[in-house]
Amino acid sequence: MLAYLLRRLAAGIVLLAAVTTLSFLLLYAGSGDVARKILGDTASREQVDQKAAELGVDRPVLVQFGDWLAHAVRGDLGRSWFTGQPVAQAVSARLPVTLSLVVGTILLTAVTATVLGMWAGVRRGRVDRIVQAVSVLGVALPGFVVALFLVTIFAVRLDLFQATGYTPLGTSVSGWLSSITLPVIALAGSSTVYVTQQVRGSVIDTLRQDWVRTLRTRGLPERRILFGHVLRNAGGPALSVLGLQLIALIGGAVIVEQVFSLPGVGQLTISATASGDLPVVMGLVVMTAVVVVLVNLVTDLLAGWLNPKQRRP
Repeated sequence: MLAYLLRRLAAGIVLLAAVTTLSFLLLYAGSGDVARKILGDTASREQVDQKAAELGVDRPVLVQFGDWLAHAVRGDLGRSWFTGQPVAQAVSARLPVTLSLVVGTILLTAVTATVLGMWAGVRRGRVDRIVQAVSVLGVALPGFVVALFLVTIFAVRLDLFQATGYTPLGTSVSGWLSSITLPVIALAGSSTVYVTQQVRGSVIDTLRQDWVRTLRTRGLPERRILFGHVLRNAGGPALSVLGLQLIALIGGAVIVEQVFSLPGVGQLTISATASGDLPVVMGLVVMTAVVVVLVNLVTDLLAGWLNPKQRRP
């Protein structure tokens, strides 16, 4: 298991290095006259040159990358060109909001998809057709449409949840739940559909295996067969899809955070990209790449635990 972990960790480090290097070169090589954008058209050439030297963008891109990398490995991702705030601080201040959404969505997706997928896979007939119909509806509806519907009905008309804004968990547990419930439900729609379909298909395939019939002939209770054997064998593929959906949720959170006015990483991404604040954008790229590597690593480890055959080279 240790060798398997080291292989996956090495692959993750290579991926992280490739993504950060390519992103930096693309962002900074195509940045143009950044100092002019910051100071405006009324600034003199001397002021622009002085600002460029202050930002360090007057040097070759590879030199800039080497300097950035030397600081990044020590946890220093630079400072915002517009606010002067450290990038790591700007990202970490908004990270709890996005993590609350993503973690809540994954938990809701995992529980709902497991229940519906198992139910549809075991009860082939009306139940399966209902789950399939709901799945088609879930894929057809865009996330922002679901978000607007939830806000209109459950926040504005019924006043059951907080419509906009975010309440930190440390301030109020009930307020925190009220502020993330609707965004989590809006995010969980499409991801639940994909994972449910994967669980359903894996359960159906597993139930057709000879060893399942052998367990039944030995008199094992059906519940023990389903949850102790079938679900574990069917969990590997579903877990991989769940990991991919978690990565996709980071992008989906950008839209949902805008609808619910949540001060998360999504809002920071939009504002930094619109203003051309490349240090902040680069910090967000690094954060996303790290999350992707960690998610893939955890997913591979859990899949290897469920199915030891996957640990082999």
